[in-house]
Amino acid sequence: MGKLFNELQPEHEEFIRKQRIFFVGTAPLSEDGHVNISPKGYDVFRILSATEVAYLDLTGSGNETSAHISENGRITFMFTAFEGPPMILRLYGEGQTILPGTAEWDKVACHFDHVPGIRQIIRARITAVKTSCGYSVPFFDYVGERETLKQWSLTKGEEGLVSYREDHNTISMDGLVSPIGRRNEDE
Repeated sequence: MGKLFNELQPEHEEFIRKQRIFFVGTAPLSEDGHVNISPKGYDVFRILSATEVAYLDLTGSGNETSAHISENGRITFMFTAFEGPPMILRLYGEGQTILPGTAEWDKVACHFDHVPGIRQIIRARITAVKTSCGYSVPFFDYVGERETLKQWSLTKGEEGLVSYREDHNTISMDGLVSPIGRRNEDE
């Protein structure tokens, strides 16, 4: 059944590279806060080492993940098999947000292809890796990527995206200021 590891094993890395979707979970420290689970598509996840991963985070309607990890660092990634043998793989770690224009950006952004709507990179140091059976996860057929976000981003243009992020990505629904919000306060 389930097994616990200190770092990614080669078979975990192989499994991750085959997945078309992953999920990111975070939560604020407040007991009244909201647990956030975000699905992520496109080819935006990278394994940097057996204990470090990152994903290219695209502009969206909220910025809960970034606000939560700025407060407490906790982050969980989940990958699940929708085809082939059943398995669920979770990565537990300590995350950080890397914004464009920072010294860290150039070091990490080089691992990604350009995708319209880039907002930030979420990087995590992995502290635990856990597998579980996934026996009840149904089969799904991959049909293709939605192009909606890419088209929306191209239509908005860079100035429109900056304005959208200022309006929608600076404060979480729990009132936590995101790194984008802090950067705007500093300017």
